[in-house]
Amino acid sequence: MSTTQKKRIAFLGAGNVAWHMAPALAAAGHEVTAIYSRSAASRETLARLLPQAQPLATPDLRTAEVDVVIISVPDAALANVAAALQVAPGTLVVHTSGSQPLTLLQPVQGARTGVLYPLQTFSKTKPVGLAEVPLLVEALDEDTLQQVEALAKSISRQVYSVKPEARKQLHLAAVFACNFTNHLLGISRQLLQEAHLPVALLQPLLQETIAKAAQQHPFAVQTGPAVRGDENVLQAHLHMLQQHPRYQELYRQLSRSIQATAGQTGSEATEG
Repeated sequence: MSTTQKKRIAFLGAGNVAWHMAPALAAAGHEVTAIYSRSAASRETLARLLPQAQPLATPDLRTAEVDVVIISVPDAALANVAAALQVAPGTLVVHTSGSQPLTLLQPVQGARTGVLYPLQTFSKTKPVGLAEVPLLVEALDEDTLQQVEALAKSISRQVYSVKPEARKQLHLAAVFACNFTNHLLGISRQLLQEAHLPVALLQPLLQETIAKAAQQHPFAVQTGPAVRGDENVLQAHLHMLQQHPRYQELYRQLSRSIQATAGQTGSEATEG
């Protein structure tokens, strides 16, 4: 991580991303001076973790001591929050979304705008070391991009400048890798619980699966009944899922996808 000029930072949003990013920026030498959230409890709780931060009931920051505003709210709320935000001219305003366009920040009058997207899953109850989390940055001009990069490099060793469409594609890939995988793990846990089996049984399998996928193309090293064409096993599994019709259909669709991509690489894979 690099050293950078100390910035005075305000956060709009006090959810999972802000919960991790605000303390990391403070630890890097910046001053987190303000926390805004529609929820009084959320903004006050996060502000208590940051000695210099004041909880704010309004996104009017025109008279606040702020150099940078980081908007870390759900994607559906981003446009409305940006429209309500008011800042002093020249303030750097960034959002942390992986899927939303930079143009959503256009309503912020007088601001320099950018994107600072952390490629990680965050929960308030689980610590995350941001130093190794990839941070994807974007801006409309080189000077603003350098400012966003400098801020990102103060808390992470992995900072990448990306184009808008590449960032959206990365977010899509992350949904498959993280959100869908997490959902499948939830299904696995439920099935184990129904059989009165400990969840820990899957841990060695999960660790080896992730390790192997990191070393080789996952399509090329696919295992299991679908890739082997074990139709009797596939039908038995579908029968066992009769009480879970949504999981049954998901099993069917995933098995078809596995069979369609078996042994391939990403460039060879096609839908069907």
